[in-house]
Amino acid sequence: MIKKNSFDFAVIIFGGALYALSIVLFLEPNNIVNGGLTGIAIMLNYRLPQIPIGGAVLVMNLPLFIIGWRLLGHRFLVRTMAGTLASTMLIDILQAVEFPVPDCEPLAAAVLGGVLGGAGLGLVFGKGATTGGSDIAARLLKIPFPYTQMGSLVLFVDGCVILSSAFVFGSVNNAFFAVVCLFTAIQVTDLILYGVNAQWLAYIMSEKYEEINAAIHDRLGRGATLLNAEGGFTRAPRKVILCAVRRQQISPLKALAKEIDPDAFIIVSKTYEVLGEGFGTYDKHRV
Repeated sequence: MIKKNSFDFAVIIFGGALYALSIVLFLEPNNIVNGGLTGIAIMLNYRLPQIPIGGAVLVMNLPLFIIGWRLLGHRFLVRTMAGTLASTMLIDILQAVEFPVPDCEPLAAAVLGGVLGGAGLGLVFGKGATTGGSDIAARLLKIPFPYTQMGSLVLFVDGCVILSSAFVFGSVNNAFFAVVCLFTAIQVTDLILYGVNAQWLAYIMSEKYEEINAAIHDRLGRGATLLNAEGGFTRAPRKVILCAVRRQQISPLKALAKEIDPDAFIIVSKTYEVLGEGFGTYDKHRV
């Protein structure tokens, strides 16, 4: 357990460092906000350069830490503080030593900043923590909306901050680049959190359901569930095969079903998490 916790904290700190680098290298030099308290801190620093970005984020996070501790528990608070301290301290340290910043166009900075920041957030979220700010708000929203992706919740929380950047920096272009950055970060965050473990669900309706069910078990090595259904028009009873498979098995599954019954009706949908029966395991601290 101690080794696991140490590894988790190392991942959280590394993710916070990636997030900080996205701010220092790409976003702040190009007046691009990434939403949340960090975005507010970037705008404050633009108007009042004497206010450090990291320090401002840390101060504004204090009330959210308290709320997070009451609603999400001690474990969440400790891990979130690790992620927040890693990111905020590194931001101010790198700016204090005048860390060399790459020269790139704002659009490139928005995309690169989104990729780097999204990777950092994905690592932090995956270990049951956040880097503070809107991340905490998104994590809190995950309680009443457990089936909503974290990236989408962050988008909802960050919208107002991005809109305000157009007024602070005096250009709609800044808000546009902020949207590009946030969209990129969301995709990368969700890819790290869900993409690697993304599974597929197949619903197969066929008169030869027994043969298809047996073939799924024998030839694909996967289990299936037979659901009782009723035809919407004919009202005739029928069986529906429900089967969860990995990405590489979806094509063989469709081929198998059509081989046995060319008239089989198949619905395939992507699902972000499957627990048990050879897939993932439940962790109450994961998002």
